[in-house]
Amino acid sequence: MQSSFNLADMAPATTPAQPTIAVILPCYNEEAAIAQVVRDFRNTLPNATVYVYDNNSRDQTRRVAAEAGAVVRSEPLQGKGNVVRRMFADIEADAYVLCDGDVTYDVASAPAMIARLFNERLDMVVGCRIDTQTAAYRAGHRFGNALFTGFVARLFGDRFSDILSGYRVFSRRYVKSFPSLSQGFEIETELTVHALELRMPIAEVDTPYGARPEGSQSKLSTFRDGYKIMMMILKLFKNERPLQFFALIGAALALLSLLIALPVIETYLATGLVPRLPTAVLASSVMLLAFLSLTCGLVLDTVTHGRREIKRLAYLTIPAPGA
Repeated sequence: MQSSFNLADMAPATTPAQPTIAVILPCYNEEAAIAQVVRDFRNTLPNATVYVYDNNSRDQTRRVAAEAGAVVRSEPLQGKGNVVRRMFADIEADAYVLCDGDVTYDVASAPAMIARLFNERLDMVVGCRIDTQTAAYRAGHRFGNALFTGFVARLFGDRFSDILSGYRVFSRRYVKSFPSLSQGFEIETELTVHALELRMPIAEVDTPYGARPEGSQSKLSTFRDGYKIMMMILKLFKNERPLQFFALIGAALALLSLLIALPVIETYLATGLVPRLPTAVLASSVMLLAFLSLTCGLVLDTVTHGRREIKRLAYLTIPAPGA
């Protein structure tokens, strides 16, 4: 049963009087499912505006979404990341509910997620997927999610248990301070790391996760998109943790240099001669690269701190939800 969420019912002491809610649905060929998603959100959040951003669909997604009552717009650049970037730029609201248009997420969980965002003055509430059907959450996707969540926890902090969930509620200050760079399904990883790097107040809420309806097909490729997500994690590691990133490269180069130089050193200690001059030059060159990598890390770490301070100041210019 769908539960209805009325903004006027929220405590005036902790929330603004009638905050605006935007439900944002990126869509690509979701004709079979989008009408139900739009209707469910309109029934559950009657005061919210439901936006559907069509991403070059070849079916009747736009028409079906409009007939169901959504505000329909288009984003010609292909990829979920491009659509989310456009939605965040175009839409003005106090809170944003991001969800997929494929009926897999539980719309009835939205009121609790929004209430928690305002009552606890959070910047992001993530719907952690609890699969209710075997076909809903494929084993490969479950393994990949656990693997990538572990990587992110190790590199950036262990605050999330489902970094790839597409069901999230954001504050305005999160959305307007998010410098989106992703193009495809790696957008969820970037959303997660942005919150971790600025140490935003966040929370997770368990939400049922179901299977797609008949006639609807997943756009996610396990290996292709898994590779893109892995590359995004490494890119963010380089951009946000440059000292650690280049120090690891430097350490690997230094170890390689020592391995190359070991025979030269043994010969020199035994005879006092350096007969393998090219090997000695190669070892020295690799060691210089190791120190150069470490130097790059030190310089970029200073730059990154400055960038993070600027992002934090931009984030703080916008009031917290419920302020």
